[in-house]
Amino acid sequence: MSRERPGLIMSGEMAEQPVVLRRILDEGAPAVRATAERIAARAPRFVLLTARGTSDNAALYAKYLLEVLLGKPCGLTSMSTITAYGARPDLTDVLAITVSQSGGSPDLVASTRAAREAGAVTLAVTNNPDSPLAAVAEFHIDILAGPEKALPATKTYTASLLTLYLFVEGLRGGDGAAARVLPGLAQRVLARGEEVRQLAGRYRFAGRMVLTSRGYGYATAKEAALKLMETSYIPALSYSGADLLHGPLAMVDNVSPVIAIVAEGRGGRALGPVLERLRGRGADLVVVGDEAEVARATAGFALPTEGVPEELQPVLQILPLQLLAYEVTLARGQDPDAPRALAKVTETR
Repeated sequence: MSRERPGLIMSGEMAEQPVVLRRILDEGAPAVRATAERIAARAPRFVLLTARGTSDNAALYAKYLLEVLLGKPCGLTSMSTITAYGARPDLTDVLAITVSQSGGSPDLVASTRAAREAGAVTLAVTNNPDSPLAAVAEFHIDILAGPEKALPATKTYTASLLTLYLFVEGLRGGDGAAARVLPGLAQRVLARGEEVRQLAGRYRFAGRMVLTSRGYGYATAKEAALKLMETSYIPALSYSGADLLHGPLAMVDNVSPVIAIVAEGRGGRALGPVLERLRGRGADLVVVGDEAEVARATAGFALPTEGVPEELQPVLQILPLQLLAYEVTLARGQDPDAPRALAKVTETR
């Protein structure tokens, strides 16, 4: 628990994110590109992603990158098929990517070891190059986020997103130059904390929240819901906009807070009909992202994403939502640095 004031550690680590993003671009990108080139030469036919918690949301983002930008079939694994049931699938010519902040969870290590023994090309993406996971994988990429002490992961999430983007760019021979705008834009977003503080007042007494998006933004919705639940303890449900229409929309009414992450691009346009349905149900709708949709919502936070490729916008989308989780938690009299019942390294098996 922070000793000076609640949330001191989390707020400091959120503020570090522009510096971390710049470090990855300036110092980490060459190593990421070199690793991508070596793996591309192996010509994997399929990609499997393995992760837990916040890293699982980063892996979901990578799934969209790999399928949309590379056209590679890609899946998220169920580790228990290997660790609990002893399954040993044939993974010849499969790229198995394991994403983990600490690289210390036993099930991640075990499943990566099993994937390598089953013939996969294994890559660990972690914030700890000396971790057991990095040791067991054939390849490793360090996300260079630096030590993260707050239990809610913030800078390691955005560092994972950028690193995975650069890796996928490297696989297809790109230089990732479009990402160079991110540190400056991230700084601009984080400087607008007062706007988020005003939004947080809407959720101080919320009994439930719904978050939704489509496309690349879906990972943002899931990560924002996780941050809200682990810091403020508000039950936060995340849905793809398409899935929301298949039943869960029935629980939305005029007292149900809904946060929609609306990208500038195809994902945002695909979410349009969902937003209309939400308005029709009188939902308390807050939009993060596209300026035009923010103007039509009950409230919102417009992002400076003009000219930013849609696949990079999740790095910016999550920032005001991290701030929101932090501010809502403080407003409810809790400490964002010390969520109950959580540990920094979760040793699932």
